[in-house]
Amino acid sequence: MSKDISGSNHTPTAGRPDFATAVLAPIRAIVGDRGLITDPDTMQPFMESWRDGWVGRSPAVVLPDSTEALAAVVRICAETRTPIVPQGGNTGLTGASQPHADGTEIVLSTNRLNRIREIDIDNDTMTVEAGCILANIQNAARDIGRLFPMSLAAEGSCQIGGNIATNAGGVQVVRYGNMRNLVAGLEVVLPDGRIWDGLRGLRKDNAGYDMKQIFIGSEGTLGIVTAAVLKLSPLPRATATALVAVSAPSDAVDLLTRAKGVAGDRIITFELIQRDCIDVARRHVPDVPDPLRDRYPWYVLVELADQDGGNRLMEMLEGILEAGMEAGEVLDGVVAASKAQADSLWRIREGIPEGQKREGVSFKHDVSVPISRVARFLDRANAALERECPGIRPFAFGHLGDGNIHFNPIQAEGGDPAEWKAKLATVNAIVHDIVVELGGSISAEHGIGRLRIDEMPRYKSAVELDMMATLKRAFDPHNIMNPGKILRA
Repeated sequence: MSKDISGSNHTPTAGRPDFATAVLAPIRAIVGDRGLITDPDTMQPFMESWRDGWVGRSPAVVLPDSTEALAAVVRICAETRTPIVPQGGNTGLTGASQPHADGTEIVLSTNRLNRIREIDIDNDTMTVEAGCILANIQNAARDIGRLFPMSLAAEGSCQIGGNIATNAGGVQVVRYGNMRNLVAGLEVVLPDGRIWDGLRGLRKDNAGYDMKQIFIGSEGTLGIVTAAVLKLSPLPRATATALVAVSAPSDAVDLLTRAKGVAGDRIITFELIQRDCIDVARRHVPDVPDPLRDRYPWYVLVELADQDGGNRLMEMLEGILEAGMEAGEVLDGVVAASKAQADSLWRIREGIPEGQKREGVSFKHDVSVPISRVARFLDRANAALERECPGIRPFAFGHLGDGNIHFNPIQAEGGDPAEWKAKLATVNAIVHDIVVELGGSISAEHGIGRLRIDEMPRYKSAVELDMMATLKRAFDPHNIMNPGKILRA
């Protein structure tokens, strides 16, 4: 089902008699033929999302190859009141990087801003342009004996500018934090076309407001990130990985507390997985293993990393799990004896999203609550949904180490997909009401985009919404920068 919500509140650009001469011609003069696409077929991959059916229309896709060229394009758009949709790798999940269906917005892609500008080993920083692929940044860091720890499923195609714009999370937030924690400085093109050079590789800088934080997580609504100074970490010399079975999420939380008391910040991953998720992954995705002989209701994928080589880390992990078993937290488990075995365990976690995509209608919720309330959230949400939607199948997995759960219940087996799709608003309200009652957030790492924009007034206070709207008006008074995302105009 495609979603083509209109809502940019601008006069259609392609239909304006002066659009070709006032907008496209000067843009072409800046970026050249290679940097301007107007053919509908060639533009189509930029118009639609890879998942969930977000699709729109645009008169042009613009691909500048430098910050200066991008800024010049933005100045033309500001002068002509032409709205802009910034786009990176187009791997987002909330419709934030697709244009609306009314054809009023140009898409401004960072694909050609793909250079690594500088690596400062002594400062443990790397300066990169917004269009750099995340996996390429990881590899460049690894080549110099460093780690850039942002790690997520789309790392082979997502771009760092998009990661910054959405304040991306991933599977190692428990140790390294989300994108906000990994950025030392930014370069940003503002909605009027000015360039803010904040590319400072500093750990301490109290000279006024920390402006970079305003743009991280702003989803391209306040400006376009064109480059960033990223923080690097030492490359771990050893890892230890295990998959263990637990009877309930509360036991997984107890095990996490135990592990933190022993391993501290050596814990880089602590993922909670419901049994149904493994079954779905194995049903639809090749080579997903089932490493334990017996079936259990819940599992934890845990990984430790350290600079100390040898067997010390493995012994530490085994000691944590043995103590957990004695305390009744752990029912069974397997510790990877090699990298190949560790990769096999990771295939379970990595196969879940793809498996779910093929299973039927699902109701996706990227939510977070305090870690101490994760078990309560799961119990309450599953019970409430079963009362309201009998037969709905619980489906939960995610980053227990930071309180972020992907709570994605699936339609009843054999149910009519159309009937289940009609329940979306009801299911969302039930889940999100419980999340907020427990002190949580309706978007942990994916952002708001268009997906959750109409839920913001229900879950954000009037004061908070007013602060956000005031900030938007201050930076973008003409509402040309990704309009209709996060906030309604």
